Amino acid sequence: MLYISMDKQKKRSYGEQIYQSIRGKILSGELSAGEALPSTRELSRDLSVARNTVLTAYDRLVSEGAIISVAGSGYFVSSGGKNIAQTMVMKHQQTASLSDWVIGEDTINFDSGLPALDQFPREKWNRVVSRAFLDAPDSALGYDDPQGRPELRKVLCGYLKKTRGITCTPEQIIVTAGAKQGLTLAAKCLLTVQSEVWMENPSNANVRQIFSYHTKHIVPFEVDGLGIQPEQFPGEGTPDLIFVTPSHQFPMGGILPLQRRIALIEFARKSGAYLLEDDYDSAFNYEGQPANSLFELDQERVIYVGTFSKVLFPSLRLGYLVLPEQLVPRMRELKRLSDHHSNSVYQLGLMRFLESGEVERHIRRMKKVYRTRRDCLLELLRAYFGKRVTIHGDGAGMHVVAEFENVIFTEEAIRKLLKAGIYVVPVERHSIIEGTHQNQIILGYASLTKEDIARGLDILKEIIM
Repeated sequence: MLYISMDKQKKRSYGEQIYQSIRGKILSGELSAGEALPSTRELSRDLSVARNTVLTAYDRLVSEGAIISVAGSGYFVSSGGKNIAQTMVMKHQQTASLSDWVIGEDTINFDSGLPALDQFPREKWNRVVSRAFLDAPDSALGYDDPQGRPELRKVLCGYLKKTRGITCTPEQIIVTAGAKQGLTLAAKCLLTVQSEVWMENPSNANVRQIFSYHTKHIVPFEVDGLGIQPEQFPGEGTPDLIFVTPSHQFPMGGILPLQRRIALIEFARKSGAYLLEDDYDSAFNYEGQPANSLFELDQERVIYVGTFSKVLFPSLRLGYLVLPEQLVPRMRELKRLSDHHSNSVYQLGLMRFLESGEVERHIRRMKKVYRTRRDCLLELLRAYFGKRVTIHGDGAGMHVVAEFENVIFTEEAIRKLLKAGIYVVPVERHSIIEGTHQNQIILGYASLTKEDIARGLDILKEIIM
């Protein structure tokens, strides 16, 4: 029997734990070259995990050259021994969702865009995608429809009607490689060097960078506790595009009231601007039902951007645009020229996941988990910092903004915190106007356990107090 200690709290997946444990035993010399490993069936029985879980771990070790598979005999430690195994010595790393910062595995990551990946039902997803691949028509294995599989777009229509109040046709949907591609396609379609873009301030720095590749005329409008303020708009303004996050303003967290939504629509109609609605995490609301989308109010002036990165997992790279009919041909052609189409098999798997209700069940489970983690974060912030901290945007989403008295979060300070063991993002990094949000940081909580949150705030308190 091969002893492997399993963490039943599942901070890491069982497959990852098996892989890491065997790899460590090879590196340490505990398992020597030529030594036989237990069969997948035997090890799955000993560890009380699915056989596919063990098989996945073994396949990963085989692909890295650490072990070999001998037909009819089983699995053995590679004859290359430590020399081969040493090529695997590499720390697991994370990449921040809103930048290219690389973060060590042991760092407590308060990233705002990271869901609880350890909670995702991998086996259910694996079964669905495997079945989708086996049942897929031949067309799904070739160069496919740039607009997305019609089966998925049809199911998405029902999902959006139920969850976001959006009434649309499959012909109005374009499946994208995540929200970023959707935003990029919109920018390519609508902007020229003379175009003017109006944005919330602060606002997602990635989105601003996407727009800046097409125009330098970006105009910020400061948000308040509810979001963008249309009353600030100059009456004679004629922007080409207005970017908004009405369901949960990023990063400050305001939820835009109906009166302001109507004012936005009226301004867009008057000025001829398009409203680009980024609905990045509206699935997770904690104070009543989420407000319906802007697209519901006007299908001629609103472009709706959705993603499954937050509700499922980011590396899925599937999102979608819901478009005014007049923009569909141009957007479809831009998608074709960009990457031809998004992964067809994953599209079919996602279609089945939606049809079965598993997406909505997963969202309901995660809302409970995230609410508990949010409450823990709020409680500890108040306990650790008292009146020195003001919290913004805790009614929805996967993050809050913490504003501290007499603290400036410079890039140097952020790197000091990272070196101490926590990753946070200053709001200033997303501000178009310099010097307006220097004492605020974004604290994502969705991917963190209570223990992680407590340890992370311990470090934060030690550094900034």
